Amino acid sequence: MKKTLLAGAVCLSFLAGTVFADRVRDWHDITQVHDHILEAIHEMERARAANHYDMEGHGAKAEALLRDAEGELRKSIEWVRRN
Repeated sequence: MKKTLLAGAVCLSFLAGTVFADRVRDWHDITQVHDHILEAIHEMERARAANHYDMEGHGAKAEALLRDAEGELRKSIEWVRRN
């Protein structure tokens, strides 16, 4: 579970970096990050189920943040493809 949370934190850090970086010209890298976040969401679902969802709310919050990051990346990929 610690690996999943760490992966989520790394992904969120990367997302913050992309927000403040120059205009993205190659959206293929972002799609790879998007795929990794989807993998992290599935791993988080598995970890929460294995722990009977009893993580004092931290697992649910981590999963919600991953889902937010996934949505933002999806929107950024769509934007880059249009422009």
